[in-house]
Amino acid sequence: MALEGVHHITAITADAPRNVDFYARLLGLRLVKKTVNFDAPDVYHLYYGDEEGTPGSILTFFEFPGVARGRPGAGMVHTIRWRAASDAALDFWATRLADAGVAASRDGGALRFADFEGLRHEVLAAAGVADAPLVAAAPDIPPEHALQGFHGVRAYAAQPERSDGLLGALGFERTDDGAWRVGGDARHAVLAWEPPPPDRGRTSAGTVHHIAWSAADDDELRDYRARAAAAGAQPTDIIDRQYFHSVYFREPNGVLFELASRDIGFAYDEPVESLGEALKLPPQYEAHREELERRLTPLVNPRAPVA
Repeated sequence: MALEGVHHITAITADAPRNVDFYARLLGLRLVKKTVNFDAPDVYHLYYGDEEGTPGSILTFFEFPGVARGRPGAGMVHTIRWRAASDAALDFWATRLADAGVAASRDGGALRFADFEGLRHEVLAAAGVADAPLVAAAPDIPPEHALQGFHGVRAYAAQPERSDGLLGALGFERTDDGAWRVGGDARHAVLAWEPPPPDRGRTSAGTVHHIAWSAADDDELRDYRARAAAAGAQPTDIIDRQYFHSVYFREPNGVLFELASRDIGFAYDEPVESLGEALKLPPQYEAHREELERRLTPLVNPRAPVA
């Protein structure tokens, strides 16, 4: 039993339409679920990923319209790291981003850029990685150049050694370069700590809210919840998020961790063929569908069928 790397990463946006344009059109991810924030149903919760909505590819956003731009600081993930197949794929992305007016910088086998709200990304040439590529079928992106799912994250930690015990209890292992790796038979991911900037962080638009690590099912969630508690964390009970079950806690440096199960999936309430096309609501909000659809901003999904 082991955590299979990242399940999903959740960030914040102030502008859902621009968010869809950036991630579904420019980056070529599939919008796999258009739903609402379970705790604030008058705003979107958007999910992007590969063609099947596979854990390890899922980037989600809470929309809070008009909120100020945030700033990553101590106890926050500051960079999302993706895999691509080759240096040629990085060349493709450098050109595509430049053509869209997005500044990017190349550093050997890595390409770095930020979205329109400042959320930082890094694409790595990951030739030789054993994990299966998790690719979306965007019509204008060659499959050999498409993003292939998460490699991991970079996060700020003022005292990274304080997190050693919890990470070890969850099955993370040190890498030769001082980062932490977690993985099972199918997938792995890397968590790298870096010293924080002097300014205090602010969780808002363009920042990561939390990172979720991938557990198989409720049995594994219970086991890892117990491990986290024994290592000093204060985990929540298991929470039903409809497409997965979750446990939340903060690790000692302040990053919000989630453990999410991969046994339910995004085809729970719609077929894989039409993922992301319709607004899907949890049962408790279905009676308010008409009102919610009136309040939510219309979105243009570049993958939706054209009438």
